[in-house]
Amino acid sequence: MSPSKPSGASRRPAKRRLEKLQNPDKPVRRERAGAKKHRAKVSDQWQSYRSHHQQVALDSLRRLLRRPLATLMTTLVIAIAMVLPAGLYVGLNNVESVSQGWDGAARLSLFLKFSVDDRAAEELRARLANRDDIASAEYISPAAALEEFRDRSGFGEVLDQLDSNPLPGLIVLSPSPANSQPEQVNALRDALAELPEADLVKLDMEWLQRLGQITEISRRVTLALAIMLAAGVLLIVGNTIKLAIENRRDEILVVKLVGGTNAFVRRPFLYMGFWYGLFGGLLAWVMLVGCLLWLGGPVRQLAGLYGSDYTLLGLGIGDTLLMWFSASALGLLGAMLVVGRELRAIEPK
Repeated sequence: MSPSKPSGASRRPAKRRLEKLQNPDKPVRRERAGAKKHRAKVSDQWQSYRSHHQQVALDSLRRLLRRPLATLMTTLVIAIAMVLPAGLYVGLNNVESVSQGWDGAARLSLFLKFSVDDRAAEELRARLANRDDIASAEYISPAAALEEFRDRSGFGEVLDQLDSNPLPGLIVLSPSPANSQPEQVNALRDALAELPEADLVKLDMEWLQRLGQITEISRRVTLALAIMLAAGVLLIVGNTIKLAIENRRDEILVVKLVGGTNAFVRRPFLYMGFWYGLFGGLLAWVMLVGCLLWLGGPVRQLAGLYGSDYTLLGLGIGDTLLMWFSASALGLLGAMLVVGRELRAIEPK
């Protein structure tokens, strides 16, 4: 009895196994095709998402431009809140720039007793100049000091009426660069005050140190003012967005009835807050530049009277971009703080 031939149904699995052995890459090609299809789907979703954001942003911008007066009023309030701390910041930068142009080395004025004559003063000057912690020492005699005071004060006739010279001898000392730290300068001042010829030791750069402390206090005040005004911007933008939501309540109800999510409805109002902040930052920058141009001429004339070519410093590129970004972020944050709560309260019945 001859063996029966395998049927077609039994040959097909064997044929498939043979094709799988001969073409092991075929399933891989199917998986790659599926991955490409998935990537294409993700790309389409991203393209649609980006297109919708662009459309919503432009629509929000058109809505603001259709109400120019109301938009200008809100933008102007934001700009004023932004330009105040920015103006203080620019002012502090100019003060620091001016102070850096002065001689930053501390100088000590050693006032001698009236009993010290010129010869003893010169010997003391030479002895101090040889110290390692002193870079230079200059002696100003009482006669030279009186003559200099006569030339600068304009009280020559009054000084001629004096019976004697009221000014003492003076030695002006400059600490060495290696001993110019505040602690070292103060130690040098204490050591000079113990000299038997010394009557008074004065640190000439104390006023500049006081100016530095005043500048630091002003910088902290500016920061506190900026924080308070930023909170004001959040309130302004939040109230403006709240009114816009109330004006479009019916539109929001219709969108939610047809299946619109809160994220979909929230997007136009977030862009509206962003535009408010950006416009406020741009207007604040224009106002600040205008004020600097207005003050630039008088400042140059005043600097010229002191023999200086100083000009006002403005905001650099980095500070300008930071100002615009901060204003936009404040507008967006102010909208975010209001939109979510308001939209949750608007639900179709």
